[in-house]
Amino acid sequence: MVKLYSARKAIASNVTEPIVKFISKTPLTPNAITLIGFGITVISGVLAYTDHLLAAGIVVLVAGFFDMLDGALARITQRVTKFGAILDSTLDRVSEALVLLGLLAVFVRDAQLAESMLIGFALLGSLLTSYTRARMEGLGIECKSGLFTRPERVIVTAAGLILSGIPYVLLAALIIITFFSWYTVVERMVYARRNLK
Repeated sequence: MVKLYSARKAIASNVTEPIVKFISKTPLTPNAITLIGFGITVISGVLAYTDHLLAAGIVVLVAGFFDMLDGALARITQRVTKFGAILDSTLDRVSEALVLLGLLAVFVRDAQLAESMLIGFALLGSLLTSYTRARMEGLGIECKSGLFTRPERVIVTAAGLILSGIPYVLLAALIIITFFSWYTVVERMVYARRNLK
């Protein structure tokens, strides 16, 4: 898991570094990037709600890219703040919820009970995945465990939306998000247990 954690950081750094260097020369602040990314996610939630799933998936990817930029910009410009971290984490949770709630509205409208329940479990799993990390770090445990974190959830969500025209692809994406989110919650609980002995 430590290797996976390091790989994620290395990939994010390589992808964002050239763009962040450019943005650092503009007046944009890390918090402004966070808010722009959140605004884009709101659009994806509205698109999902109005059943424009392909467009919603593309917008989710764009918003996810902005999510990688704010922290990198804060580090390179030495503007890392506690409030910025709280703002970013909070809006990340709301962003995930908005997209899933947009889909939930579609499923409820179409009387798809099983899919609606699945959305509920997916949403709860994604929130708990982030909560367990925050709680561990609040107790002084550096959380490097986690098979299925936010970047993976964003990618699978976007793929499910983009390919939703293919039968059962969106349903499969939701099942993957739900299963692996809960798997990561358990994984982090086990990791915390070992490190708190």
